[in-house]
Formats: sequence, structure tokens, C-alpha cells
Amino acid sequence: MIKAIRIHELGGPEVMKWEYVEIGEPNDGEIKVQNKAIGLNFVDIYFRKGVYKNPTIPYTPGVEAVGVVTAVGPGLTGIKVGDLVAHAGTPTGAYAEEQIVPADKVVPVPPSVDPVIAACVMVKGRTAQYLVRKCFKVEQGHTVLIHAAAGGVGSLLCQWANSLGATVIGTVSTKDKAAQAKADGCHHIILYKEEDFVTRVDEITSGKGVEVVYDSVGKDTFEVINLFAPLVFFVCLFLTEDRISYDRKGHV
Repeated sequence: MIKAIRIHELGGPEVMKWEYVEIGEPNDGEIKVQNKAIGLNFVDIYFRKGVYKNPTIPYTPGVEAVGVVTAVGPGLTGIKVGDLVAHAGTPTGAYAEEQIVPADKVVPVPPSVDPVIAACVMVKGRTAQYLVRKCFKVEQGHTVLIHAAAGGVGSLLCQWANSLGATVIGTVSTKDKAAQAKADGCHHIILYKEEDFVTRVDEITSGKGVEVVYDSVGKDTFEVINLFAPLVFFVCLFLTEDRISYDRKGHV
């Protein structure tokens, strides 16, 4: 048996219990991984509170980890015991000493990458990739606005958008975060507690607005969407504060 965090009821942090659990051996298409580093994500809280529904209760939370393969399912090739791998996404189960993982969910971690670093960027990196390459394809010459620019996803968005040749505007809450955003590639940084970010964006872009806004805040920033003109895309992700309300017709 191994030890894992188990959740038997929805609620706050107090519902997480450190318990022994039997996980068995991997079946076809599965591997067993001894976790070396586990990523913590806001989505873990959503599952714990019931905002997102986990298929079963009790369950082990966590959607991101890096570890060493300790067993492989029957007939599985391409992965062997001793490999260092990273994985992210459902099913949950990362808050554990060991876990069973679908083999097609893992990627190899090269020796040059520390397991802790790898476990920090799987979910956030995949999110950033989707946002700048698929949800809205950022290209050279675009101007982008990134709220919470010093956050986990925000810091990756700043680096990625900058490398693609975009002008990056980021909003942050403190001077320390401003320094981080600058180091990550923000060309223009707005301290939104001291400055009106709508006015500043208008000044920075000479009234032209931005091609895309990446917002991880929610209602407060969404309500000024009409002040950006022209606006091509407004992308909401991981709304950590007030959610956006919609009526039955889908209007905001």
C-alpha cells in the first residue's frame, strides 16, 4: 500500500486526509509512477469544492506530477521501468506517493530538466500553448494584454508572446510582480492598483487597442471589454475571482 491525500467529502482544505490506499498494478496501456514532484493547481481546489465534478468520491486529487516509472502494463512498449516521466490532466491522483497513469498521458523528462521544474510547467505550459497558438494565434506585430502577468500562466504567456514578436502589455498588483513581468518579457507593465489599466492601454496603443486579452481575473476586468477597440479576442481562463454571469440567451 502507498499513502495519498484522499477526499471523502467536498469542502475546504480540512477534508484532505493523508491515508493508506491500495492502487494495484497497471493494466493494459497503463504504467505505475513513483512521484518525485507534484504540481499544485487552482483546478485542484475546484475539484475539491465541487465546482468541477470528479467521477468518484472518495478520490485522490492532483492533475500534474513527475516521477519514475516503477511498473508497466502487459505488452506496453516505448516506456520502461526507471524512465523519468511527466504527466498532466485527468484522471486525478497526483497527490500520492505512487499512482497509476495512462501511458499515453506521459512525456519523457530529459536529465537536464529538474523534476520540480517539470512538475511546475506541464499544466501551465499546455495552457499557454493552447492560448497563444490555438485559441488565438499570436503573431509578430500583434499587441496583447495579459492580466495577472506575473502568475503561473501569465509569466509563460509573456515569454511566449514576446518570443513570437508581439508587443506585450501586462497588468500586475505589486512592484515585485512588475519586476517579474518585465523579466518575463513584458514591454509595458501596468500596476492596476495605482493606474487605470484601460486608460494606460489606450495610451500605450495610441487608441488602437489590442488584438487579444488574456484574462484570469473575471468579472471586474470583463466589464470594461467594450473600452477596447478594436478587439478581436477576449479569452477568459481560470477565473479566480468573480465569475462572469450569462443569461439564458448567452448574453453577458
